[in-house]
Amino acid sequence: MNQNPATIPRPALEHRILTIRGDRVILDNDLAELYGVSTKRLNEQVKRNASRFPSDFAFLLTPQEKAEVVANCDHLAHLKFSPVLPRAFTEHGAIMAANVLNSAQAIQSSVFVIRAFIKMRTALSDTRELAQKLAALEQELKGRLDIHEAAIVNVLQRIMTILDPPPAPPEPPRPQIGFHIKEEGVPYRVTRKPART
Repeated sequence: MNQNPATIPRPALEHRILTIRGDRVILDNDLAELYGVSTKRLNEQVKRNASRFPSDFAFLLTPQEKAEVVANCDHLAHLKFSPVLPRAFTEHGAIMAANVLNSAQAIQSSVFVIRAFIKMRTALSDTRELAQKLAALEQELKGRLDIHEAAIVNVLQRIMTILDPPPAPPEPPRPQIGFHIKEEGVPYRVTRKPART
């Protein structure tokens, strides 16, 4: 359980930061491992110093949130049958937990945790900037796209005509070769015998 934060690969550390209730958080189990203490000790210190951990620093997960986290994160599978609800720490809560624990490893590890939070925040803001740029580009090109859309529809209609042409008109009858006599129909009479009475 006592693992030096330098031995934890950085992608794995960033992988432990989750989005819950719209906030980037790290669960008590992962934070305790990084800080070199047991989860029980971390939560004891949080309870003893409850005034330092308002709801925007740390909060307990609901049973539904716990089930979702366990289902989506393989490294948290051991929490599935735990009766205790995990505690989630925001960036500020992780710093406060390091201060409360007041151990050399916790303070050293908090630097890694904060850098991981910053990297995740930067990646999120870069994604938002890209989305804003794409939306602006879409608005700028909207008038041009209407013209291009009409041209594309026209080209597609022509291609469909080539692939599925309309039925050809029937061919005119060919002239017959050779000598042919055409007779008009002869009217035939049918005589009926009168019925016997």
